[in-house]
Amino acid sequence: MRIGVMSGPERGDSARKAARMVDDATWAEEAGFDTVWVPQVPTDFDALTAIALMGTATSRIEIGTAVVPVHAQHPVALARQALSVHAATGGRLALGVGASHHWIVRDMLGLPYERPAAYTRDYLEVLDSALSGTGSVDVENETFTVHNPLGLAPVAPLPVLTAALGPVMLRIAGERSDGTVLWMADERAVAEHVVPRITKAAEAAGRPAPRVVAGIPVCLCAPSQVDEARERANRILGEAEISPNYQRLLEYGDARDVGDLCAAGDEAAITARFKRFADAGVTDLSVRLLPIGEGRDALVASKLRTREVVAGIAAEIR
Repeated sequence: MRIGVMSGPERGDSARKAARMVDDATWAEEAGFDTVWVPQVPTDFDALTAIALMGTATSRIEIGTAVVPVHAQHPVALARQALSVHAATGGRLALGVGASHHWIVRDMLGLPYERPAAYTRDYLEVLDSALSGTGSVDVENETFTVHNPLGLAPVAPLPVLTAALGPVMLRIAGERSDGTVLWMADERAVAEHVVPRITKAAEAAGRPAPRVVAGIPVCLCAPSQVDEARERANRILGEAEISPNYQRLLEYGDARDVGDLCAAGDEAAITARFKRFADAGVTDLSVRLLPIGEGRDALVASKLRTREVVAGIAAEIR
């Protein structure tokens, strides 16, 4: 199992955020991590722009989006941007895309959200053609009619991962992309719901075994502080309360909320949780560092302690 870290979702001064994200990527590469994952938060920094900047300061580490909402950008425009960033990073981009949620697409962007799975399927058909490097995108399906010259070609294989939570989306992800990016999926949901469905779909489509990227919060703390860590995870990461897609995914596992997904405790407890995700079939773990404490200094110190221990665990179990 490859292990990576998330960068970008924290609040902060926009003028300083780019430099901080670059610092996150350089630290992750030097610490031996395999990947950095950049969430596309709807109110925050553009993920692909951030990755282009991160790529200029690193040389080895894979950097992925987790994920770019497909409704917000035409697939040809996204392909052009992704191919440009892929070239700028020396072929190290992993493009995570997804249908997002009704409260982003419909309520924030004012766009239709009636058939997100069908839209994603059609979107991926155009995106795949645009990333193929054949010189032209010629796709006609239920959603898109595209005849667009495109001179860009990938400088290296560019993996596309599709956020997939339900059975239909997992089938689409397996048939039409290189894997999936998850959030709010615990070990049982991964082992019994995600991996069997996406693997079956990939096999039926003649595709290689899919990547399964699972994002989880992680907090290094004393055993007596585990409840505090879980409460903080629920307070600042509680999207499930307003996202039916996440609520349905939780039903496939044992976790009731994001706090239950948090790998919290001492080094042994975090290591054991990582290994359970690996045993469930996760190929890539994306760590969302979750600090605890009172005041900025305590939170910063907690984050630094957690990331150093996670780096050690990654080297041990890779």
